[in-house]
Amino acid sequence: MRSVIAVLLASLLLLPLPAAAGEPARRDVVEAVDAFASSDAVLHFIQGYRARPEPARVPAAVRAASRTGALARPEAAGLHVGFLAGVIAAQPTRADALIAAMVPFPQEDSWVIVRAIAYSGHPDWKGLLARSAARFPHHDAMIQAYVSDRMPTLARLAMDEPASVWTRMRGWFRFGEPADKTPALAVGPDVLDTLWGIYFATGDAAPLARIVALLPWSEERADAGRLTVGCMAKFTLAANAARDPVLLGLLRSELAAQPAGTAGVLKDTIAAAESIDLGRIRKESIDAIRALEKGAPAATPQRDSSLWRRTVAAVLTR
Repeated sequence: MRSVIAVLLASLLLLPLPAAAGEPARRDVVEAVDAFASSDAVLHFIQGYRARPEPARVPAAVRAASRTGALARPEAAGLHVGFLAGVIAAQPTRADALIAAMVPFPQEDSWVIVRAIAYSGHPDWKGLLARSAARFPHHDAMIQAYVSDRMPTLARLAMDEPASVWTRMRGWFRFGEPADKTPALAVGPDVLDTLWGIYFATGDAAPLARIVALLPWSEERADAGRLTVGCMAKFTLAANAARDPVLLGLLRSELAAQPAGTAGVLKDTIAAAESIDLGRIRKESIDAIRALEKGAPAATPQRDSSLWRRTVAAVLTR
C-alpha cells in the first residue's frame, strides 16, 4: 500500500507557484494557447486569476492542462476541477458559452469539465450538464449519475462528526419516509485541491471556511487518511497565506467564528504564516503521519513531547 507520507509529500510540493515574471498579458483566446506552453504556466495563471480574472483565457488554460498531462490522473487533477468550477460559478450567465469554447476537447480528459459543472453550484448546473452531454459522449454515464444524484457533489461533504445515537435512532424509525439516496463525498487530498481551485478562481471565503473546518483532522491519531488531509489543510493554508496578505486577513477573520478545537489549530497556522515557519508545519505533519503508520500510541504532541522527539530523531538519523 502506498505510504500516506508519500501522498503528503507529493501534495505539499504541488503548491501553486507565484506569478511568472514577464508573462505576456494576452487576452485573445486563440493567442492565449501559446501562453500556456507548460503545466507551470497554467498554474501561474490559476494562482493569479482571482486578482485579475480573464475568463476568455480559461478554455485555453484547460486545454493546455490536458495537453501537458495534468488531467490524466483524477486524483491529481482536483486543482483544475475546482478552478474551472469556480470560474463557472462566477460566470453563471456565460457558462454555456464557456463550455462551448472548450470544444473540441480530448474525450479522455473531458471528465474534468463534467465534474467542474457538477461541483460549480451553478443555479442550473443539472441543466448545464444536460445541455453539454452531446459534447462529451464518453462520459454520458457520469453525467446521468450526477443529474440523478447518484454521484455526490461538493454540496455534501462527508466531513461532519459521526451522528449522535439519537440522530441514528430517528433515522432507523422513520417509517414511510424516503431515505436520502444522495451519497456524501469523501474528503481526500483531491477534494482539498478542489476547494483551493475554487478559491483561486473566485477569492471567495466559502471554500476557505471548508478548508479551515478540516484543521482539527491534523490532530487525528487514529485515522491516517483524516490525519493526512488535516495536515495538508494546515500546511497549504500556512504556505499560501505566507505570501498572500489578503488570504492571511481572511484566515484572521475566521478565528472568531471557530469552535475551540479548530481555533487553536487555526491560530498556530496563522502564526506559522506570519513567521514563515513552514518548515515546522511540514516536519510536524510528516512526523505525525510516520508515528501513526508505525502504530505509535494515540497522543497529542503537547501531551507526549518525548515520544515525538524520539520519532523525529529516528527519522533524521536513518
